[in-house]
Amino acid sequence: MTETVQPSPEVPEVPATPDSLPAPAAGSVVPALQLKGVGKSFGSVIALRDISLHVDPGTVTCVLGDNGAGKSTLIKILSGVHQPSEGEFLVAGEPRTFGSPRDALSAGIATVFQDLATVPLMSVWRNFFLGNEPRRGIGPLKVLDTATARSTCREELLNMGIDIRDLEQPVGTLSGGERQAVAIARAVYFGAKVLILDEPTSALGVKQSGVVLKYILQARERGIAVVFITHNPHHAHMVGDRFYLLNRGRLMNEFERATVTREELVKAMAGGAELEALAHELEAATR
Repeated sequence: MTETVQPSPEVPEVPATPDSLPAPAAGSVVPALQLKGVGKSFGSVIALRDISLHVDPGTVTCVLGDNGAGKSTLIKILSGVHQPSEGEFLVAGEPRTFGSPRDALSAGIATVFQDLATVPLMSVWRNFFLGNEPRRGIGPLKVLDTATARSTCREELLNMGIDIRDLEQPVGTLSGGERQAVAIARAVYFGAKVLILDEPTSALGVKQSGVVLKYILQARERGIAVVFITHNPHHAHMVGDRFYLLNRGRLMNEFERATVTREELVKAMAGGAELEALAHELEAATR
């Protein structure tokens, strides 16, 4: 008997889908990011092997995999924390080598990690400009331009559809979805051409996950290439244009949104036959 994988009952609603947004014509754009045969080894341990993928501007590229699949190592290569042991890393069609995350950021690659790199006790606007505060004055007499910082922060958050009443409140008092939104808006404001999101919905509830997915689509609408790292195929299928499946450091499958359903994506990620075997075991256990 063929088992049918049921979609998760707790899937957040988002107001738009990639199907309603214009997609760039295939082959007509230079990938914002591209990996060709990339591998990464730590001594005798092989973390990634022969990874080839590309991320186009104005699209959401989802990288899916369970714990231990190699997602964290891939993020660190894309963000400049690690350098590939082999293969080629291209940015806008040009081979690049990053020595640090700051090098990657200067090339327009911003990464929002799970910890969000925010200071909980500092205000929303201070976190928005953390390390890049606007100043006024001359030479050693320059002081923090708080008025510009506050107005710019509010304007940029509103542009992303984020309405925070009090920018003076500590960022730690915001919900998880709002903190993710602030981090995304900050990356967009400081010129990110590629936005890498590390499991942004993993610790969020259904409603807050929907909020974050909405902001991912808004970043896509602004022409940013979004890399959405997740282990949740339901969330990925709601916003993704292209899907890469990692398993034990290898690229196992690649799908386009038009050619894969959510159920097929779930099944491919779970291993197909393994998922069917599990379903049979669960059915037998409940008899």
